[in-house]
Amino acid sequence: MAAITTPSLPFCPPPKDQKGENKVEFFDFTSLAKEGKVPKEFIWPTENWVKSSGEIIELPLIDIGLIKNDESAMAKAAEIVREACIKHGAFEVTNIGVDVDFNDLVLQETGNIFKLPLDEKIKAIAKDSGFSVAHAERYTTVLPWKETFTFMYNHNSKNETQVIDVVDSLLGKTFQQTGLVYQKYCDAMNELTKVLFELLAISLSVDRNHYQSFFEDAVSMMRCNFYPPCSANLSGALGNGPHCDPISLTLLLQDQVGGLEVFADNKWLAVPPKPNTLVINIGDTFMALTNGLYKSCLHRVFVSNKVERKSLTFFVNPRGDKTVSPPDELLGKEESRKYPDYTWNELYQFTQKTRRVDAHTLDSFVAWQSSSEASN
Repeated sequence: MAAITTPSLPFCPPPKDQKGENKVEFFDFTSLAKEGKVPKEFIWPTENWVKSSGEIIELPLIDIGLIKNDESAMAKAAEIVREACIKHGAFEVTNIGVDVDFNDLVLQETGNIFKLPLDEKIKAIAKDSGFSVAHAERYTTVLPWKETFTFMYNHNSKNETQVIDVVDSLLGKTFQQTGLVYQKYCDAMNELTKVLFELLAISLSVDRNHYQSFFEDAVSMMRCNFYPPCSANLSGALGNGPHCDPISLTLLLQDQVGGLEVFADNKWLAVPPKPNTLVINIGDTFMALTNGLYKSCLHRVFVSNKVERKSLTFFVNPRGDKTVSPPDELLGKEESRKYPDYTWNELYQFTQKTRRVDAHTLDSFVAWQSSSEASN
């Protein structure tokens, strides 16, 4: 696949006031929508606006209920997934153990939390969790036209109400129903990841339990996304610019509005939403765990000029101190390592403090890591 030119978007910390504290500018999308304008902070470089092909990508669709109980179906699915992951790093899954009505309920609860007034959202901003309004607490330019609500999920936690507890701490008792719904959803994602990692291991011809074991104590990130309508979106605003996720796997539930595009066959292709279907993206860290065989999915998100868009991204990460290294089965005698060992914590901190996530995050991290080691 031909490379796409994507400008580097360096880390831009918010300006500091005279006391040395970060001054965060909070944007009220409701007011911006009424004014019908896009502030300069949301304008993306023209290189990020490579024209859409107008075509749709037909991602492989895997029936999870079928492959869980049928070895032959699992083997066939593994072949299909392998081809997709080598080519562009994305596929879809359905029949994941929760019905369409429940997925609709999750999206409905997501809409409810973003209806809070801005001053209430600001109160629920916490380190690595809670609300973020266009990530303005971290950046000053090329902001995404979206709001997020984020919290962590520990895969082997003994606390069966961990999500309920964190939602309560951030939003209060009035959002108890939201916490209950998100708890059930995250538990379902936990079970789904076990099947996905078995499927991916089989597709790579490694021990089928290898990745399940590696991620058994994963600490994943649940992020709810809200993309307000942008009547002036043709002026340069994007829901998300072109990027690869630095994490291992992204499990994406999107509503029926659409806007997601994947870069494949040297062009941008739309990923239309389907009921009761999740999009699975390979991220940088899983690419490293395959020694570069599987591709980290390059994607972007457009916003609608008429209606809001909602999605949920369940980012699967290894435990922070685990060493990211491919299994021996993927390393032939003459095959060199494409990426050095690192821990998820090291890459995550790099994306938080040194460089924004884009199409070249992992390569930039490796170069930064190498230069840091050379200078010590």
